Amino acid sequence: MRGFVRGNQLDLLCNGQDYFPRLLNAIHAARHEVFIETYLYEFDEVGTAVAQALIEAAGRKVAVKLLIDGFGARTFPKDWREKLLAEGVLLLTFRPRISPLTLDRTRLRRLHRKLAVIDGEVGFIGGINIISDFNEQLPGVLPRYDYAVEVRGPLVPYMHAAVDRIWRHTAWGQLKRDWLRGSRLRPLGEIAGHVQAKFVTRDNLHHRRDIEIEYLRAIESARHEIIIANSYFLPGLRFRRALMRAAVRGVRVVLLLQGKVDHLLLHYASRGFYHQFLSAGMEIHEFHKGFMHAKVAVIDGRWSTVGSSNIDPLSLLLAREANLFVRDMAFSTLLRTDLQRVLDEDTVEVKLEDLYHARPIQRLLPWIAFGLTRLLMALSGYGGSRYLE
Repeated sequence: MRGFVRGNQLDLLCNGQDYFPRLLNAIHAARHEVFIETYLYEFDEVGTAVAQALIEAAGRKVAVKLLIDGFGARTFPKDWREKLLAEGVLLLTFRPRISPLTLDRTRLRRLHRKLAVIDGEVGFIGGINIISDFNEQLPGVLPRYDYAVEVRGPLVPYMHAAVDRIWRHTAWGQLKRDWLRGSRLRPLGEIAGHVQAKFVTRDNLHHRRDIEIEYLRAIESARHEIIIANSYFLPGLRFRRALMRAAVRGVRVVLLLQGKVDHLLLHYASRGFYHQFLSAGMEIHEFHKGFMHAKVAVIDGRWSTVGSSNIDPLSLLLAREANLFVRDMAFSTLLRTDLQRVLDEDTVEVKLEDLYHARPIQRLLPWIAFGLTRLLMALSGYGGSRYLE
C-alpha cells in the first residue's frame, strides 16, 4: 500500500503475556479462515496451545494455513507436522533448504514476518514469534521483551492480501497444487476507529527499501525526540548519518539495544558504532535484565512503528519483513510511555568514558566482529560497498 489509511483500531500488546491470549481468543472465535506466519515456532506451552487451537479450528471446517520459515523453525517436530496435516491444518515451510554448503545465496532470504489474520477481520503484527517469553534454563531473568499490535479496520485487507499472496507463492514453488487457490474471503475493512496507519512489507523484488525509507523520512523530519528500540542494530550508512544529523540539530536520539549476548557476531559488530554515536550526542541504553526482541520506534510522540524488521543487514537487505507505521498521538504516547519505563527500570546507559575505560579485549572485539560482518556481506554479494562504510 502507498499511503497512510485512517479509521483503524490499534491495540498495543506488550510481550507474549498480552499477545498470546488475544491471538488464541481470535483463533477460537474464527469462523472462516486463519492465516499465521512466523519465523520461530517452538513447541513449548505456547506453541502447543497455538497448535491445539489451530487443530480445533480446522475441526470446525475453518481454513487454517500455517507458514513457518525453513531456518527459524527448522526444529519443528515431525510428529507435530504430521498431526497438524492429518487434522486438516495446511502447513507450509518457506525455503526449507538451509544447507550452508549450497552455492545458492537465496537461502539467506528468510521469512522473518510475524503476521496473523483471522477471518479477514482482525490482524496481528509485530516481533513476537510462536514461543514462550520465559526461558526455563535462565530462572530469574525477565520475560522476553517485545511488542505486537492487534489491528481492526481498513488496514486488515492489506494484511490479508499479503499473507494470502505469500502463501500462494510458497505453495506454487513447492508444487502444492491443491493449496494454490487464493482466499475466498474479500475483507471489507470497515471503519473500526480513528487511527491513521500504514502497513509496509519488505521483499527482494518491488519493496526492497520500503521499511527503511519510512524510518528515514521520519528521522529526517524529527524535531524533538527519536527513541528506537531494536534488538539487532547494525544500520547502514544512510541510516547512521540520518540519526547523527538529527542529534546534531538538537533532537534527543535514544537507542535502546540488546545488552545480553544473543547472536555473537551482530552483538559485537553493532558496538563498532558506539563511539561514533555517543560522540554525536546520542544516548545508548542496553537492556540487560533479559533478552530483548523488540523492533519499535517513537518519534516526536506522534509517529511510531511496531514490526518484525531489525535495523541490520539481514532485515534491511535479505528477509521478508512487515512493519506497521502509525501517525497517532495516543498510540505513540502509549508506546513511548512503556519504552521510557523500560529505559528507567531495566537498562544501563552506556557513556563515552565507559568505552575509554574498557579492557583492551572489549575494545578490540567490536572491530573484529565488524570486519567479519563486512567480509561475510562481501562474500554473499549483498549490501553493496557503502552499507557499512
